[in-house]
Amino acid sequence: MINWLPTLIAVAVCIIIIMVRVFIGPGAPTRLVAFDTANTLVVAGLVVAAIMFNHAIFVDVAIVYALLSFAMTLYVAKYIQGDKF
Repeated sequence: MINWLPTLIAVAVCIIIIMVRVFIGPGAPTRLVAFDTANTLVVAGLVVAAIMFNHAIFVDVAIVYALLSFAMTLYVAKYIQGDKF
């Protein structure tokens, strides 16, 4: 059996570092990229949790979360650009 705790700790540390960039980023595009990266790491953490607990439902949740995250990123990027929706 593989111990997944170090992997989850590494993902959590990366998310904490990225959240610092979200809060002190120099501009809106930088914050958007950092937030999108954090969402990608959350998806990776959900996949690791699915492997760790041997439950496929976490993968389904990760896929839905990734799709919603992608839609949110497009929406906010369009808002930052200043175009009409």
